[in-house]
Amino acid sequence: MQIELMKSKIHRVKVTEANLHYMGSITIDEDLMDAAGLLEHEKVQVLDIENGERLETYVIKGTRGSGMICMNGPASRKVSVGDTVIVISYASMDIEEAKKHEPTVIFPNENNKL
Repeated sequence: MQIELMKSKIHRVKVTEANLHYMGSITIDEDLMDAAGLLEHEKVQVLDIENGERLETYVIKGTRGSGMICMNGPASRKVSVGDTVIVISYASMDIEEAKKHEPTVIFPNENNKL
């Protein structure tokens, strides 16, 4: 049997941009992606602290060191620039692997830097 567990989390970053006419996704500073262990095109859940919105999308690389968190496409209608969000990825694993699993959690500062 496989279960889903939190793989990684970027806890509380500010949305810096929104691009309605992009195909979709969330653009994340590559430094934050690396620190959290996120891969480009990985599925993530985005939780908006300001309005309670929860949505799923995928990650694309943002400029390294920029602090960029950009909501693209339809997600930009649900999460606004300036909102604080939590980004979570999940992984499927068997029970024994899950018992040993430790997720990666990062806590960027108010400028979305490590």
